[in-house]
Amino acid sequence: MSSTDGEAGMRNLTDKATYERLEKDVAAVKNDISALTDQITEVLNSFAGTAKKQARRGYKQARANVDSAVDDMSERGSAMMDAAQDAAYSIEESLEDVITQRPLATVGLALGLGFLIGVTWRR
Repeated sequence: MSSTDGEAGMRNLTDKATYERLEKDVAAVKNDISALTDQITEVLNSFAGTAKKQARRGYKQARANVDSAVDDMSERGSAMMDAAQDAAYSIEESLEDVITQRPLATVGLALGLGFLIGVTWRR
């Protein structure tokens, strides 16, 4: 029986050494996982910061583009309005000149247009 007691003692020592080795390995794996988790968190935070900066840059660029387009459209609208006012003023001056130079022809033209409109209106 002493040989079985010796074998059991040896087994216990082997099991204890194996258990301690496994315990150290598990602790090392836990530490590695913790370090990887920290690294992943750091990378994700860095990525989020970079993405946030790029989003801000994109927003500022888009806003600048919109402001530029609005300014350009405003300038074009103002130029078109000025051109229309100039054209209306030019037509007004031309009509005044024609009326003062040929008053009888103007009255005849007005009567003819009135007659045509009246005939068209009756139908």
